[in-house]
Amino acid sequence: MNSLNLIGGEKGGVGKSVAARVLAQYFIDKDRPFTGYDTDRSHTSFTRFYGDYASPVIVDSYEGLDLVVSAFEQAPLDGRQQSVIVDLAAQTAAQLARWVKDSDLLSLLVQMGVSVNFWHLADAGKDSVDLLDRLINTYGAGPNYIVVKNEGRGSDFSQLDESPALKKALALGARVITLAQLHEAGMRKIDRQNASFWAAINNRSGPDALGLLERQRVKTWLKATYEALDSLPL
Repeated sequence: MNSLNLIGGEKGGVGKSVAARVLAQYFIDKDRPFTGYDTDRSHTSFTRFYGDYASPVIVDSYEGLDLVVSAFEQAPLDGRQQSVIVDLAAQTAAQLARWVKDSDLLSLLVQMGVSVNFWHLADAGKDSVDLLDRLINTYGAGPNYIVVKNEGRGSDFSQLDESPALKKALALGARVITLAQLHEAGMRKIDRQNASFWAAINNRSGPDALGLLERQRVKTWLKATYEALDSLPL
């Protein structure tokens, strides 16, 4: 199936852009064609790191959001599956929900053979639990839900694990994965380079170039993350 991956979590600072970036690198390394969209007007993190694959889109206009789905009409010439990654900015859930409802989007994408994946990036706080509940109540059965415990934003996810929201999500077939924390100093160097994960691993020059063991840690982190992604309907 083709897949539409909406990388959300609604609140800021939960790691949505990191998830979008690692998913982009996953598709690149797996030789899977994809199109990326960045809805964050202030930071444009996704576009900054994967500019050859991602472009900005205005989430508060239907015309902007329509571009996201138009990508599925432009199938790769070799007939391979097409995926779309949307890095959702904080506080865009209401605009997105209106667009999905008014366009009857989920029904349309089922007809087109597109799997819809709502990614919920969660930190260890209660807000992430409440926002997951809101997401499930908004869309109900039909799309896939991928709950990501981002260990870069906390280590104790007991509130999420024990919550009725997660139980409700699991009853709808949600997948739960863990995104391990990448060593902070290495991540800061990658961010300062404005580099993709591939470029960061292969760049050996400059003040922010990763050292031997830093490169090895990124490779190990990607390998573990890819193993989690392999289990998802991507």
